[in-house]
Amino acid sequence: MKTDSQAIYADLKEKLMNARFGPGEKLKPAALQGEYGCSANTVRDILLRLTKVGLVEFEMQRGFRAQYTSPDKRNDVTRFRTMLEQEGATLSMKLGGISWEADLSAAHHKLSHLEREFERSGDLAEQPENMKLWTNAEWSFHDTLISRCGSPMLRETYENVYGQFRQQMVAQERDFGRSYFSAIIAEHQTILDAALSRNVEACRQAIHDHLKRNYVDTKPLEEVV
Repeated sequence: MKTDSQAIYADLKEKLMNARFGPGEKLKPAALQGEYGCSANTVRDILLRLTKVGLVEFEMQRGFRAQYTSPDKRNDVTRFRTMLEQEGATLSMKLGGISWEADLSAAHHKLSHLEREFERSGDLAEQPENMKLWTNAEWSFHDTLISRCGSPMLRETYENVYGQFRQQMVAQERDFGRSYFSAIIAEHQTILDAALSRNVEACRQAIHDHLKRNYVDTKPLEEVV
């Protein structure tokens, strides 16, 4: 079925973020062209766009591949995401009004509902549709948290880093069971409470605590709190 390029881009981006393609897996334009019913040029343009946001790697003579994973890369993107989210949340707490609080509460309500359902149902690793729902809801909450920062560049950079973070984390974690969701349900609530009370220090600490589990193997550099 023929699909427009923006829909194809969004679908491939979601699949890459949720590790539907393995680390370093070759992305074959001919196969994708057949799957989406579009031209070869459209596929190539989309893969180049995904390269620019860090989800795809292009290698001369080897073509396009899903981004590789490594402990160092995961540590680096975790560190950078923490810094950006802390700054974005700090600015939003200073600049955001009642509508921001309402939007953040609504995004958290949806996320919390899904996470409690997944906590009851068990592991998400083999449930791609539920993984997609969770990714979208989690992104909505964290994006809303920084949405009143007043900096389009910060938000654009954060979106790209979030996507890379998600890709690295899902590819390496693979254990999204009850204990995992029990922990992050509490962490998301702590972030929400601190943000709504405009407690900058507590919110920055809550963001740090929420993301610190994603450091692996090597000792991280000095963490921003």
